[in-house]
Amino acid sequence: MDGVSTQPARQAGPGAGPDVKTFGTAALLTFGAGMLGMVGWGLLSSGFGFFLGLVVAGFGIYWWKNLHGQVIARNVPTKSVVILLVVNIVLFIALVLLAQ
Repeated sequence: MDGVSTQPARQAGPGAGPDVKTFGTAALLTFGAGMLGMVGWGLLSSGFGFFLGLVVAGFGIYWWKNLHGQVIARNVPTKSVVILLVVNIVLFIALVLLAQ
């Protein structure tokens, strides 16, 4: 019985999950904003289309901030990150189709 401790057990921390979701959110928001600019360029074939895409990206980031309280929130729901990933995939597919 020499190895028995009388100290209370420590609670487990949240782990790396919130950090991974925060990093994923930052990367996907950045990638999505760039994709919106490039899709705007592809649709209008001009710098004005790129500008409009970035304006739409700005409104999207503003909406995201109102929805989650911060642009890069630490406790963002997994569902929101997955939806953001799907939107980025759709934008990428649209850009690939515009390039052909």
